[in-house]
Amino acid sequence: MGLRLTVLCENSVSGPFGLIGEHGWSVLVETEDLSLLFDTGQGQGIENNSRILRRPLSSVDCIVLSHGHYDHTGGLPACLLSAGKMPVYAHPDIFLERWWRNRETSRYIGIRYRRSFLESLGADFHLHAGFQQIAPGIHIISQIPRVTDFELPDPNMMIRDGSGNWVQDELNDDLSLVADSSEGLVVLLGCAHAGIINILTHVRDRFPSRPIHTVMGGTHLGFATEEQFEKTMHHLSAFEVQHLGASHCTGLERASMLQAALGNRFFHASVGTVLEI
Repeated sequence: MGLRLTVLCENSVSGPFGLIGEHGWSVLVETEDLSLLFDTGQGQGIENNSRILRRPLSSVDCIVLSHGHYDHTGGLPACLLSAGKMPVYAHPDIFLERWWRNRETSRYIGIRYRRSFLESLGADFHLHAGFQQIAPGIHIISQIPRVTDFELPDPNMMIRDGSGNWVQDELNDDLSLVADSSEGLVVLLGCAHAGIINILTHVRDRFPSRPIHTVMGGTHLGFATEEQFEKTMHHLSAFEVQHLGASHCTGLERASMLQAALGNRFFHASVGTVLEI
């Protein structure tokens, strides 16, 4: 299966004049038979960028959401208004009310729209936990087993329990897309809240006979400790990934360190990046 991946939303920009960067993530995945949008960014750049890159939102067949944060779901209304009724695939926890909190401040970071409003625009939600094939050669995985001891949840991401108490958000809805290309598996990450090594381990367990050719997306390593980053790099080598495109929550410093370690196997997955496999 041939794939064309076009980054529509990301923190940084490369490519034609007029593209807009934002703190968010969205990738258009195209095959011979399907046009799939993986995440929708914050909503500030997706219409503009899709127009400039000549990838109209009206041609999208379905949407996959990596998790329920505003910077991955904010463009949903614009996409639905352009393309009309369509399937939207996600984990059942996608609509949890989520907050980022520390001692000084608290802010809401969940989806900014009610489910009923999005459904009125045409969203046909397919909510499933675990492993699911959504098209020939294309799968989504969530509810990732946490098998490493160094990829821990972000302590500032919180939800309220049934008694109204603040508790750690485990982000079980963290979802990745796996496409089986002619060169091997292509893994699209949202923010890798489950941990990139946990995710790749689960992918390898699900597809033991297929090599992982490309990994692209947010790695959340911008928030990792030195110890976590070092252990991540140590374990990453075992997967023999041919291309790694870091974006969004990786951060500039960690992305530079990844590039130094991986050399020409690394690329920045900025707005305007097009990858054909």
